[in-house]
Amino acid sequence: MTEQRFTHLNDAGEARMVDVSDKAETVRQATAEATVLLSADCVEALRDGSVPKGDALSVARIAGIAGAKQTPSLIPLCHPLPITGVEVDLDVFDSGVHVVATVRTTGRTGVEMEALTAVSVAGLTVIDMVKAIDRTATITDVRVTAKSGGRRGSWSRS
Repeated sequence: MTEQRFTHLNDAGEARMVDVSDKAETVRQATAEATVLLSADCVEALRDGSVPKGDALSVARIAGIAGAKQTPSLIPLCHPLPITGVEVDLDVFDSGVHVVATVRTTGRTGVEMEALTAVSVAGLTVIDMVKAIDRTATITDVRVTAKSGGRRGSWSRS
């Protein structure tokens, strides 16, 4: 049995940012999703454009993009990456809003954390925009659904 080694710890057990200098730059992409559960009244307000703070979905989309770009400032051991694209889609359904973000880079490490941050920030923004209507709004099921690029190749959630 081989000894398990944590890549984000040095030999003294202290946190460190992994050195990715020797990794090849490749096109990498990650997709994540989240669900914001909302009351029926809140879903109706989103659908008919009557949210008191304004266009919640447009604001959340922009916030998600900004969140992806700010990930290394929020997650201490994340590498700053040259993000080449971010798409954030929000789809209103009968129980809330489904959020999907896809982030792309040409870099030495993946963008899973950026995609997760994008859907999280977009979901938080939906809640901020609708909290006057629905105090019980809840973000659920934040998860990576697919990734590609790098030496480990492509993966998608079944």
